[in-house]
Amino acid sequence: MATQSAKKKAKDKYDVSDYEKEFLVGALEEMMLIRRFEEKAAQMYGLRKIGGFFHAYNGQEAISSAAVRALDMKRDYILTAYRDHGHAISCGIDPKFVMAELYGKITGVARGKGGSMHMFDAEKHMLGGNGIVGAQIPVATGVAFAEMYRKKVLGEKNSGCAFCFFGDGAVHQGAFHESLNMASVWNLPAVYVVENNQYGMGTAVSRVSAVTDFDVKAVGYAMSGTQLNGMDFLDVYEGFRAAAKEAIENERPTLIDCKTYRYKGHSISDPAKYRTKDELESFKARDPITLLQGRMHEAGMITDDEYRDIDQRVKDEVQEAVDFAERSDEPALDTMYEDIYVD
Repeated sequence: MATQSAKKKAKDKYDVSDYEKEFLVGALEEMMLIRRFEEKAAQMYGLRKIGGFFHAYNGQEAISSAAVRALDMKRDYILTAYRDHGHAISCGIDPKFVMAELYGKITGVARGKGGSMHMFDAEKHMLGGNGIVGAQIPVATGVAFAEMYRKKVLGEKNSGCAFCFFGDGAVHQGAFHESLNMASVWNLPAVYVVENNQYGMGTAVSRVSAVTDFDVKAVGYAMSGTQLNGMDFLDVYEGFRAAAKEAIENERPTLIDCKTYRYKGHSISDPAKYRTKDELESFKARDPITLLQGRMHEAGMITDDEYRDIDQRVKDEVQEAVDFAERSDEPALDTMYEDIYVD
């Protein structure tokens, strides 16, 4: 794991030399795995192996990878929106089961019933993507309430916190405001993370929001608000660690505006013509994967050959996931009514 402190540099906010190589290599490899997974899944969608909705996570990998490393996933929980493949993989769900879910196969993480937008694994504390804009925010608030209840009423010592991820478009939903207000009033261990990728579907944030720095909204609910560079793994990691501490030790919620960017359209069918090529290239120059790899290379923590070996390894893992999904069976007709009613 990382060291407890990080020295400031003139160039970068955090110095990679203050972190263990194993920790950084693990994060880098996971980010590369998510990127290659999304690229391959998009290819399979183009071949009509995958249907339905599909929202790629390309460009935002640092956020989910930092989250699971900042949290204790034996006690803490993650809930997110429909752009959830990256979160699922970061939470430890086998890419084979994620790919099989995209294929709609019985071996999928949700037995082929959830598809792209509803990855879920209760045992791994990944409580789902959600296809309804902002719907996960009150659910995460409920999870945080349950953790508060376990601690204060039941006296359990290993209660955790709930990290809730959503896009900038969800900030304008009423459920966002109601949830943050309740979380502050009840001192809930909740962290609300805006994955601010600059666009709500095809509409720029500046066209629909009176403020574009969403952390300032925390003031209205008397909670901490902070802004993080979502393209910088270390900035996100340290920010998430601080927010988790605030939630669990100080029993207070936090709102985080995580500035990031998606390289693909809103969904796989979106050509993203509402943004310029120069804008896209400017964000690709700040790619979270190449940024971390470059810093590690400069610090002598990874060689070009090691990086290529990692890339080949994740490509092989993604191909194995595709092969697994291809071989898996379709759900039997009688499974249609399973997992709907409680006996």
